[in-house]
Amino acid sequence: MANKKYMTTYESDIKTISSDEEVVFGILSDLQNLQKMKENASLADKVKDLQFDADSCSFVVEGFGKMGFRIVEREPFKTIKLASEKAPVEVGVWIQLKQTAENETRMKLTLKAELPTMIKMMVDKKLKEGINVIADLLANTLSK
Repeated sequence: MANKKYMTTYESDIKTISSDEEVVFGILSDLQNLQKMKENASLADKVKDLQFDADSCSFVVEGFGKMGFRIVEREPFKTIKLASEKAPVEVGVWIQLKQTAENETRMKLTLKAELPTMIKMMVDKKLKEGINVIADLLANTLSK
């Protein structure tokens, strides 16, 4: 019997960043700007060997292996779309931005993954938690 794959969607809570959407978009649309995330202790426990260039990032996730993402679309000040590279499953990530006031931007992350049933059962909870951990980390990094 073939192992069926289903597209599963995970959404972060909406995070508020103390900055204009243009500034936030400018930082997020060049992944090299996220280098300082390497210094985050809570991330260092789970993610190793973080590498960044302008359009892509790669890392090793404890218990999952090496994977990476490449920016495939930038819609100025609104959306950045990334697609997985070197990953055992197909994953897409959308970063959505919306300015709600001066120096206040709302951000939501959406992750869509094509997961075989067995893998979904193993990683579902981690992905639900992980998308919010990453959203918190980005919001905290960008608000400073």
